[in-house]
Amino acid sequence: MKCPSIPDDDPQRLKALCEYALDPGATLSSLSPVVRIASRMFDMPIAAVNMIGSDRVFFAASHGLGEGAVDMTRDASFCAHAILTENGMIVRDAERDERFHDNPLVTGPSHIRFYAGVPLRSPEGYALGALCILDNSPHQDFTAEDHARLAELARMASDRLELRRIEVASEHRAEMDTTILTGEAPVIHFDRALRITRWNQATAQLWGYAEDDYAELVISDLFGIDENTEFWNAIRRVIADGVCSETPPVEVSGRHKNGSKLFFVLSLFCECYGGNLQFTAALRDMTRYRQDKKAIAISADCDPLTGLRNRRRFYRCVEDAVLRDPNAAIMMIDIDGFSDVNAAFGNAAGDEILCEITHRLLISTKETQIVARIGGDEFAVLLPDIYEQAEAGFYAQQIMAHIAQPILVQGSPISVTVSGGISLAPKHGYEALELIANADLALSRAKRTGRNQLYIFTPELRQEATARRHHAMELLRATDNSEFVLFYQPQIKLSDGSLSGAEALIRWIHPTRGLLPPSEFLTTLARGPMAVSVGSWILDEACAQAAYWRRCGAPDFRIGVNLFDVQLTTGDLAAEVADVLKRHGLPAEALEIELTENIALNNNNDSIMSDTLQKIRDMGVSIAFDDFGTGYASLSMLNQYPVTRIKIDRSFIQNLLTSRRDASVAYAILDIARNFEIEAIAEGIETAEQWYDLRQHGCQEGQGYWFGKPLEAQAFSSKFGLVPQTIRQKVNP
Repeated sequence: MKCPSIPDDDPQRLKALCEYALDPGATLSSLSPVVRIASRMFDMPIAAVNMIGSDRVFFAASHGLGEGAVDMTRDASFCAHAILTENGMIVRDAERDERFHDNPLVTGPSHIRFYAGVPLRSPEGYALGALCILDNSPHQDFTAEDHARLAELARMASDRLELRRIEVASEHRAEMDTTILTGEAPVIHFDRALRITRWNQATAQLWGYAEDDYAELVISDLFGIDENTEFWNAIRRVIADGVCSETPPVEVSGRHKNGSKLFFVLSLFCECYGGNLQFTAALRDMTRYRQDKKAIAISADCDPLTGLRNRRRFYRCVEDAVLRDPNAAIMMIDIDGFSDVNAAFGNAAGDEILCEITHRLLISTKETQIVARIGGDEFAVLLPDIYEQAEAGFYAQQIMAHIAQPILVQGSPISVTVSGGISLAPKHGYEALELIANADLALSRAKRTGRNQLYIFTPELRQEATARRHHAMELLRATDNSEFVLFYQPQIKLSDGSLSGAEALIRWIHPTRGLLPPSEFLTTLARGPMAVSVGSWILDEACAQAAYWRRCGAPDFRIGVNLFDVQLTTGDLAAEVADVLKRHGLPAEALEIELTENIALNNNNDSIMSDTLQKIRDMGVSIAFDDFGTGYASLSMLNQYPVTRIKIDRSFIQNLLTSRRDASVAYAILDIARNFEIEAIAEGIETAEQWYDLRQHGCQEGQGYWFGKPLEAQAFSSKFGLVPQTIRQKVNP
């Protein structure tokens, strides 16, 4: 068994843990909902908040743990390993993990097979423990999205622990030593008639009086009767009983001479001199602490730009609301095309728009309805006392219509629309996290539908999300198991039918579903975490194959490689391209990088992408613009990026000979290519007549089923005679 290491700052970590005054023998009630949510969200039998002591661990909250003995030593604890990580630890199968396969929690009655935990940190960053989920079965299907959701719950647990620490700190500050009765600490003496008989200079300064002003004051001038019930009750008891005693410290508030409010922790003592009661109030000034505490609370719970509640505070508001009354609606709001607004007008204008939308949200909602900003351009609204979908939809449409009114930005009116998603309690969930997540799913569906759309959650959305999650897990497995393969579609010179190159196209050999085309998986792959690694593999594999074919009778062979958009802004693609070309001995002109209009339009880092493509072009690598003519920004992109070839979309070639409109578009694209002095290649050629017509109108190259379907490398080699000591095969008319 591999025992967890002890970090160098462990003494400081343990000291920080002590500030929470947690009882190893009792759980913290405020954390119980968090572990219940974790268990339910991930369908795990066990969830816990586990705190790590010096040599033992203890549960601050747990769900699903039986009464059997559990090894609570630090050496056996999975969480003791998790706190050593930055973002957490996942053990998908403990029996196969060299760190834990012989751990008593794995081999013993607990028989833990799966573990996922995220550290819980103090404000100073010390890892106190971890929020974890466990199962007796392994889980290879725990995804990065799941890890992010567990981290969100861990932040909720950390927030509740911080509230505990603040409460404990406040109690500690209330304990005062009697030695402060003299010296610089504020002290007030008064009699049973409540007349102040003397005070020290520190007291006079705190209240803004001269040192000898006390003779004209009574104690109620300093501490209001209505505001300090506990303090006044203690005085009345002493006067009524005639017994001198020390009362426990209490929190009191006072009023400065200028009217401002002061806060103290007060310890009250009394003595009897010749039958006369004499009271002494020893004070600790808490005004600055209360102000700082309030400022910290505000900054922790509020969005600094808009002043609205932030994500963390909104979760708590929803929790409180559904506990009071389960009938409520959650509305998630996202600004349509906000990145375009920022790009066009600048970030300062973007902030101005966010503040104006905040204002409109506040005046569109009632006092009982809570508005929050939970992301960059994402807002949320809590609508309590909502019973029907129609009622929630009515409120939401009113809010959206108010936001859609033109906003004046830099002297010009612009219209900003938003999309919305709604979930209702208890119909769509009972827990805050579940309701917000379901509203988020509805918002995602609304945004996929178009701009200024509203969608109400349905169970099918959760099923779709689960299916996407399963699909993403399969893609992760496919990457690990090398299930992807490249097919190659020939590209032909239309002048003589000779082979000029090929486009590399990814396919997935699924273990149960067989060979899958890109339409079955490419969108999910492009948006997932594997896009960069798979994109790098495609580039390397395609260049290796092209280098081989150039040595096998096609010395001018060119390979076309499609990019994922994330490759253009992550890492150094230009350096990667240079390295791949050098590794395979491939000249730069043998590689053509293909990009689509969507890649450019969906990318918020235009300058980075443009610089990257220019570096690649400067090497001598060609840049092809795919699906040309299908988007409204096609022409502008020819000026923005160093394009060397445009690919005429197959939709214009399909009806080239039967539709005057499609033919006109295709011929116009060819004219554009000539005027820009770049080449053109037509996609989707399926007949000899299409070939002849395009050749007559000056199109240099083409690809399509007439010349050949995408083939595996070996089949491609056989079809075109790309084997050692052979020459290229021509495709005859």
